[in-house]
Amino acid sequence: MNPSEQYCHFFDEDEFLETERPGFRRRVISGDRLQLCFWRIKGGAEGSYLHKHNDHEQLGIVTRGRLEFQIGSDNPEERVVIGPNQVYFAPPGTWHGDSVFVGDDEFDECWIIDVFSPPRDDLRTES
Repeated sequence: MNPSEQYCHFFDEDEFLETERPGFRRRVISGDRLQLCFWRIKGGAEGSYLHKHNDHEQLGIVTRGRLEFQIGSDNPEERVVIGPNQVYFAPPGTWHGDSVFVGDDEFDECWIIDVFSPPRDDLRTES
């Protein structure tokens, strides 16, 4: 499908795919140079690990719930908490993750919109 013909309706429940990590669902839209990954993560879900993307910039926006995580350091004592309408940015090679997901009052989910540039090949198959 031509990327310009893809549309993402965030609230189409059937469009979110379960991942290998329990409580993690996502919807991915990919273009030629940009990729959006909309995560719906159950509050308290586990399975986030400290990692980095050497070839990708990542910009994340929390829209529901809260995210407590490490970013920019591999020191577990250095953690950041962000909530709705707050943004994080991980340039290529920036360590981030080891996250705690706090669900909101309505869905008990943490919603995160991640944007990657360039698109990640491992997520293109879901587009």
